[in-house]
Amino acid sequence: MHSSARIVAFVGTRNPEQAKAFYQGTLGLNLVSEDGFALVFDIQGTMLRVAIVPELTPAKFTVLGWAVSDIVAAVRDLQKAGVKFERYDFPQDELGIWTAPGGAKVAWFKDPDGNTLSLSQH
Repeated sequence: MHSSARIVAFVGTRNPEQAKAFYQGTLGLNLVSEDGFALVFDIQGTMLRVAIVPELTPAKFTVLGWAVSDIVAAVRDLQKAGVKFERYDFPQDELGIWTAPGGAKVAWFKDPDGNTLSLSQH
């Protein structure tokens, strides 16, 4: 594979209408196309294919994340849009943000299908 090849991100959905409302409406992503196979979004030049699948068992780890410059503002914006941030059995602040030993900050949330997504500030 050539290092100049562009990456394509994939996430699955059993309910494309809910996924479309979430990724386009709640997260504000640019919907490029949709058909019986996938919803396709453009995220600053990266293609996100939300594949329509008959069955889905969400991974037990983060499948898609965004690096942001101000995680507190990003979390608050998503909360205003109705996103609920996850709580885990390790220290998180009142917004659900965890500070890693190296200083990175991370907050996790789920899409309508239960896929774990994240925001991080490095």
